[in-house]
Amino acid sequence: MASSVDLEKYRSELKQMGFCVIVPTYNNHKTVARVIESVLEYSNDVIVVNDGATDDTPEILNQFEDRIYRIDYSPNKGKGYALRMGFQKALDLGYHYAITIDSDGQHFANDIPKFIEVHKTHPDAVIMGARNLEAEGMPAKNGFANRFSNFWFRLQTGIYMPDTQTGFRLYPLKKIAHINFFTTRFEFEIEVIVKLAWRDVPFVSVPIQVKYDPDERVSHFRPGPDFTRISFLNAWFTILTAAYHLPRRLLLKGKLFKLIKEEAIKPEETNLRKAVSIGFGFFMGLLPIWGFQLLIGIPTAIFLRMNKVLFITAANISLPPLIPFIIFFSYLMGQPFSDAEPIPFDQLSELSLDNIHDNFIQYVIGAILLSIVAGLIGFLVSWTAFSILRKNPESKPVQAS
Repeated sequence: MASSVDLEKYRSELKQMGFCVIVPTYNNHKTVARVIESVLEYSNDVIVVNDGATDDTPEILNQFEDRIYRIDYSPNKGKGYALRMGFQKALDLGYHYAITIDSDGQHFANDIPKFIEVHKTHPDAVIMGARNLEAEGMPAKNGFANRFSNFWFRLQTGIYMPDTQTGFRLYPLKKIAHINFFTTRFEFEIEVIVKLAWRDVPFVSVPIQVKYDPDERVSHFRPGPDFTRISFLNAWFTILTAAYHLPRRLLLKGKLFKLIKEEAIKPEETNLRKAVSIGFGFFMGLLPIWGFQLLIGIPTAIFLRMNKVLFITAANISLPPLIPFIIFFSYLMGQPFSDAEPIPFDQLSELSLDNIHDNFIQYVIGAILLSIVAGLIGFLVSWTAFSILRKNPESKPVQAS
């Protein structure tokens, strides 16, 4: 362990470099004191944002009255709002860089030197702590949520990061100062990194420790409303990516096609997994949940570790020019379950989405059957083609312990 003299020298160096540490907190009375104490070992410049806590947090913060900068407000406004207040306070105080660390006890302040060392070689970068999400005791839902977030971030920015949900980060404040943000809760941590990436700020990850203690850690993430807000934000960012940022990246860097190609080819991926990804894409693309196929299908593909590029490509079977054919064959396959008159093939050109209302049950049953049949055919054809054209990668041998 470093001596008090060494730590004081380190704290002085961070001050000269223009660093501060921001700790947003909300009802983490079991861990917030320990987190602040540990951070103060490495920095004398700590901003704690009390995001409308209703527990003992205000009294706990009183213990650090002369050692921290403190922001209090009520009622609770969300982690994103707390971080935005922390960034503004840091800018007002003249700091150039901010390290953010959650107050729930999952992070270790003794990882701060890792961020500083990486910063010395990447002074303009956002540095993201990468947790080991396979560690013992880690909730399985965290791994899925992180893969989900990583996928969207890469799609929207072309940058792969192993942990886009980490709360342990280093931000160059001058890059944030002139960005307009509109989110205030958990989704802010997505908004800020996507907008920084769109401004060509580099990103670097650093491995960090993580601790999950169910007896003391309190999560304020609400799966229903928070996941919905995150989904809408990702949908909006994806539209902006397609309309502006993707063409811009293609013109300036030309790297996106390479990323798509790498994901589609994946030489280590088995033929079976690729075929399942294509079959599942056809199934979701034809399933009669118009407008929600990708919203449901992409998280499922990520959770099941399918090939996302092959899935999305296959799911686009429901392109507008094909919709009359899809409706026709849906009605045709649903005919045995309906008393309605069969639709003549020569009326195919007159079909539209309005026809769905004529015999809704027939359409829905037929569309479900069509999606299942198309998925199976897509799987079988692609699996056969892959088996003929591509050598199936061998399974990796199990390492002896």
